[in-house]
Amino acid sequence: MIPLIENAFQFPSRIAVLDQGQHYSYQHLLDRSAVIARSLLATQRDLNQERVAFIIPPSFDYLAVQWGIWRAGGIAVPLCTSYPLPSLEYVIDDTKASFLIVAPEFEDLLSPLRVREDLTYLSSKDFDNQPSSHLPDIDPSRGAMILYTSGTTSLPKGVLSSHQTITAQIKSLVQAWKWSENDHILSILPLHHVHGIINVNSCALWSGAKVQFLPQFDAAKVFDIFNEGKVNVFMAVPTIYFKLIAFYETLSGSEQEEIQKALKKFRFMVSGSAALPVSVMEKWKGISGHTLLERYGMTEIGMAISNPYDGERRPGHIGQALPGVSVRVCDEEGKEVPPHKSGEIQVKGDTVFSEYWGKPEATAKAFTKDGWFKTGDIAIVEDGYFRILGRDSVDIIKSGGYKISALEIEEKIRAHEAIKDCGVVGIQDEEWGEKVVAALVTDQNIDISELKNWLRTQLPSYKIPKEFVFLEELPRNALGKVTKNELKKLF
Repeated sequence: MIPLIENAFQFPSRIAVLDQGQHYSYQHLLDRSAVIARSLLATQRDLNQERVAFIIPPSFDYLAVQWGIWRAGGIAVPLCTSYPLPSLEYVIDDTKASFLIVAPEFEDLLSPLRVREDLTYLSSKDFDNQPSSHLPDIDPSRGAMILYTSGTTSLPKGVLSSHQTITAQIKSLVQAWKWSENDHILSILPLHHVHGIINVNSCALWSGAKVQFLPQFDAAKVFDIFNEGKVNVFMAVPTIYFKLIAFYETLSGSEQEEIQKALKKFRFMVSGSAALPVSVMEKWKGISGHTLLERYGMTEIGMAISNPYDGERRPGHIGQALPGVSVRVCDEEGKEVPPHKSGEIQVKGDTVFSEYWGKPEATAKAFTKDGWFKTGDIAIVEDGYFRILGRDSVDIIKSGGYKISALEIEEKIRAHEAIKDCGVVGIQDEEWGEKVVAALVTDQNIDISELKNWLRTQLPSYKIPKEFVFLEELPRNALGKVTKNELKKLF
């Protein structure tokens, strides 16, 4: 049994999805996902946790494919729609995916994979009605989804979550944030991340609420949708709020007034995936009348900590442990520290992931002996509220809601024939949270625009450095390790 999908049978006639002007009921979603499940199964009775990679823009089709994979007994591997081919191939190869489902707009990009004998290549438009057949019973302890996250190693790791993990994550948020069937949320976040998949889509669909898709962020379109008066819940990363504020400030007084009236009717608004600058929080409150609810989570743990739905939302703090989640702060020896002392956030509970896919050593290293997940984030507890101080690794950059490995970017840049060495760091930035920047060592004249164009063939755009400096050599300590705090000072 997959609880999220079983729930949908309670409200078949309710509208589940609004997409490109079309309305789809929960019954539509159940019917379409069953067609996809039967197509994937073909002559099999159960996919038995075979991995199914799929690249589909945020849409009704995305949800139908995701649910179809789950109902067939597969593990869903959502691919990032902005990745270049090498990044997509890495995920497909690392998960040993048996199937690849491709939306028409990505056919040109993925067509080189059609010839692979180890991969069944399917178009998302090719799923036809199949003879009615019994779908497998799915044990909730089975693997459900693999999402990729940058760690302190150069290559992203696959985070495996079970159906019961996903259910626990949803239940925790539905309780804490008081979701109901009367809610209507705008889904604008990437759907290869826990924020968009769980916090937005899955919580809404669990509750019998409506999900409205806007495939690409556009500030004007977002405000147009808000002005329609139907959306009452909104979740975004700080970068999006920054862009909405910037656009709002270009509008006329009457247009601003219309937006203010619409926003004041919302039930609540959330910011996450990166630290929210207090200046952005205050500006948004002035526009909307809402204090953004900040929360804290990771791909590995879903959401763990949140400011309260009812009660004080404290600027600069991430709040308190969510229902069903245990959180502690520990020193380097693994001992819990008292309030007002800094330490690493560690998390335990049913919301925590199963394993790093195919990486038992990395999985073991990520947990304490008594089963607490080590987040790598340093925090302090002040009057019952957690406040993040930073990461225990300068090689993780949080930019625009993404968690980015500096080591991965360095590896790509060093592959360029003109680059002898490089160092990548994140520097504080009001719009991005942290901005990716790079120091380059080269004995040639390099055109930065040409370098960026080359990097676009190697990396997603959000990982490409926004600023560069040229050095004769990188600053290093006595052991030869690059001193990245010294690099940051150069920017």
